[in-house]
Amino acid sequence: MTLLERITVTLLWIVGGITFAVLYAPAVIVILLSFIGIKDRKLDWSDYSLQWYGKVASNSQLIEALTNSLMVGVCAVVIASAISLGLAYYMKTGARRGQSYVEFVIFLPFVLPAIITGISLLIAFRQIGIDRSLITVTAGHVVLILAVIYRMISIRLDALEDSQIEASRDLGANGWETFVYVVFPQLRSALVTSSLLAFALSFDETLVTFFLVGGETTLPMRLWAMMRTGFTPEINALVSVVLCVTFLFATLGAMSLRKSIERKS
Repeated sequence: MTLLERITVTLLWIVGGITFAVLYAPAVIVILLSFIGIKDRKLDWSDYSLQWYGKVASNSQLIEALTNSLMVGVCAVVIASAISLGLAYYMKTGARRGQSYVEFVIFLPFVLPAIITGISLLIAFRQIGIDRSLITVTAGHVVLILAVIYRMISIRLDALEDSQIEASRDLGANGWETFVYVVFPQLRSALVTSSLLAFALSFDETLVTFFLVGGETTLPMRLWAMMRTGFTPEINALVSVVLCVTFLFATLGAMSLRKSIERKS
């Protein structure tokens, strides 16, 4: 390795280290502040405790907001996954009629600014007489994350050989049996990965939720409201728990995808 190459590699390592520090240092600080107290605007290392984690459990407003976010995210992912599976499988095996129009409708809300999507959905729900609630929030999140799940499933279906589907039908299986026993097992990794990504997008969605939420609130909306008065250490504890759970799900998704790739190879 020449001197120039060594300098280049060293600079790349430095840039990479700075990038990772900028990205992950705030998360590390939040986790640290959930354990260490602050006195006179300085970290008090002698004040180490888990008290804020216990107070999170007793904060009914935060728990309710977190529960609402989880419920909306799970429902939105389940509904969007079912719609994406049906549409993608039809485009794979059907006549592909209107495919470009359907994909345009699916991808447009994801490409548009979230504020435009939120206002449009708000106007649409008002016109048909539906009051704002967690149901309208869930519908808005489905519209947003549908593109993510549909795209990843479509890519995986495009890689699936048509001969497998034709062989299943030639052996007497109907369309449903072919989907359950031949197609779906090969879509699990794409479905798990896309669902995790879609849930993450739904969990922290703020702008669309702002226009569609009613009397209830989600965690991002609750945190947004607290920005005016300042965050309490309880928020650091709650964010730390969310970060750890998110990291766990991301690890499980990566392991599932790796096992799927190893199984195919």
